[in-house]
Amino acid sequence: MAVEAIAEAHGFGPWRSKFSGQVSEGRLGTEKVLLLKPETYMNLSGDSVQAAMAFFKLSPDDLIVLHDELDLAPGKVRTKSGGGHAGHNGLRSIDAHVGPDFTRVRLGIGHPGDKRLVSNYVLGDFAKADEDWLEPLLRGIADGAPALAAGDGAGFLNAVGLRRPPPPPKPRDEKAKTEAAPARPDATAEPDRRSALQKLADRFR
Repeated sequence: MAVEAIAEAHGFGPWRSKFSGQVSEGRLGTEKVLLLKPETYMNLSGDSVQAAMAFFKLSPDDLIVLHDELDLAPGKVRTKSGGGHAGHNGLRSIDAHVGPDFTRVRLGIGHPGDKRLVSNYVLGDFAKADEDWLEPLLRGIADGAPALAAGDGAGFLNAVGLRRPPPPPKPRDEKAKTEAAPARPDATAEPDRRSALQKLADRFR
């Protein structure tokens, strides 16, 4: 979904089948870029990536992998260069084929709360309610893609952050507000024109 958003926003060419996946070519800023969606099983993603890199004579420094991340809250994004695969089967396969020295863009999807639910969770579609954070995330990734291609990780994350919706306002404590507010005189009430003697007499009626 992320690379499709990039391709659409930046006028990339049509998707075509190659390297055991779907590829689209275009430019991000001054960089010529190949977008690749492997169509292998996730744990064989490295086959597709390695084939594309060999064809274009690319090194791991040229590779940016966007992947889902259970350990980040939905909509959160982090970038890193190198590192381990943390049990992600797609990263494990790419590591095995081209080594670990590539850039990773970690896209938070949250955790289902039970490890027994993880498989169905990561393979399933997003829920309708996820659109509130998913759509701004994809737009932010597309906005920041030229910075990402140029090696400007901070600029990329800033572009993503600008698209992030503001947090919902905190609910007001109306009861506390009411109790704290001083009582206001009723502007429509008639003025009391009784004399002091009449007021005293009325109290004892």
